[in-house]
Amino acid sequence: MTPALFSSRSAPPSSAATRSAAARAAAVQTLHDVPAFVLGRRTDVLAANRLAREVLTDFEALAVPQRNLARYYLLDPEARIRTGDWERVAAETVAMLRLEAGRHPQDRRLADLVGELTLRSPEFSSWWNEHRVLRRTHGTKHYRHPLVGELHFHYESFQPPGDPDQTLCVYNVEPGSPTAQALRLLSSWVAPTAAP
Repeated sequence: MTPALFSSRSAPPSSAATRSAAARAAAVQTLHDVPAFVLGRRTDVLAANRLAREVLTDFEALAVPQRNLARYYLLDPEARIRTGDWERVAAETVAMLRLEAGRHPQDRRLADLVGELTLRSPEFSSWWNEHRVLRRTHGTKHYRHPLVGELHFHYESFQPPGDPDQTLCVYNVEPGSPTAQALRLLSSWVAPTAAP
């Protein structure tokens, strides 16, 4: 880790970037059949639809500074239970942070997150010191949900044009698969109720 990583704050987002982020957050909510969420460059969860909150964790129930995928995977004991192949997923998440640290060495909030994870996660330091970098674009994920059991996804990650610091993640399922059936069931159980 470079000393510059701990030195100054990053620039605030432009109003155009803020408008784009709001549009992406609204778009995520329109995806009803699969988990979807928007990540910031520090793995901050900027928006998550209902199924993403069910499959991973309810990020909206957390204080805004705690809505972070790296914190979830590395610090929340529930993530170790829910995430199939937890060690691979957690190590890849550290590699994503390492990539962002190289891209933004002056980012104080990222440096603070790295410091917190170094102190609180027993595995973080060894993965960080491997110097792996990773930009997730696609792959597979496996989760264990307490109500519907095993869930297997093929995910795709997209960076919107003009905003390389945000990533839209969509967890796709094979139509008719056990995961698709489980998500339909889960969705029916957690669907918002209409106001009387």
